[in-house]
Amino acid sequence: MKKYCWLLTLLPLLAIKVESFGQTKGFKPLFNGKDFSGWYLKIKSDNDSLAQEVFAIDNGTVHVFNESFPDQYETDIKTHNTHGLFYTDKEYSRYILKFEYKWGSRVANNFKAWQYDAGVYYHVTDDKIWPTGIEYQIRYDHTKENNHTGDLIRPKGVTYNWFCTEDGKFYLHPNDGGIPEVKKHWMHRAKQTNNYHALDGQWNNCEIIVMGDKYAIHKLNGEVVNMAFNLNPAKGIIGFQSETAEIFYRNIEIMEFKKDIPAKKFL
Repeated sequence: MKKYCWLLTLLPLLAIKVESFGQTKGFKPLFNGKDFSGWYLKIKSDNDSLAQEVFAIDNGTVHVFNESFPDQYETDIKTHNTHGLFYTDKEYSRYILKFEYKWGSRVANNFKAWQYDAGVYYHVTDDKIWPTGIEYQIRYDHTKENNHTGDLIRPKGVTYNWFCTEDGKFYLHPNDGGIPEVKKHWMHRAKQTNNYHALDGQWNNCEIIVMGDKYAIHKLNGEVVNMAFNLNPAKGIIGFQSETAEIFYRNIEIMEFKKDIPAKKFL
């Protein structure tokens, strides 16, 4: 029990009655649907002109691997030069990030290993490919019909605490019997749910709710699917990925907060 004593300081945060709290008024668009004002593009090859092709803007959406790419793009090479992200110019710490995504049909890079794969990095402290930051995974494995959207990914240089089912496979909130992660790993699976759109051309609604170093909540179509505590880093830029498949992003919005809000507000 001694090694889990830090949990006693976390659980009250989940039960505090929510009263007034400082925040800006409503959501503000991060992506204006017309250009990348407030953002910059970066891909593995550092080829700026290619990055503008990878992250095209079509009808108010960011369209990754649009019609200018073949149906299968460089899937048999190992350089993966079009892995990348479009990053915010500004750092963020306490906020709700909302966005929508849907899959297309084109595939690229290491698709054979990771299928339909993309994601959103937050609390990013560098902008290398891949960066130091926490990832909201966006992924669909069509070979097993497994959805991975909402998974947490913890690369080197990042720490957080995570609670899971007894077998250690999926997220489970501590109030529902979740136990602290026993074996440290880089991927932390979201709870299992059928509440998602895969290859049906429909949009998914996503939220990342993050309070500095206190906690991060991942939502998918209104459902809490993952959560982490005691985050390090505690702030950073935000980046949306290009990785293995055609994907569309739209309605990227943010609401910032001036101080921490108890997690119960969002659960």
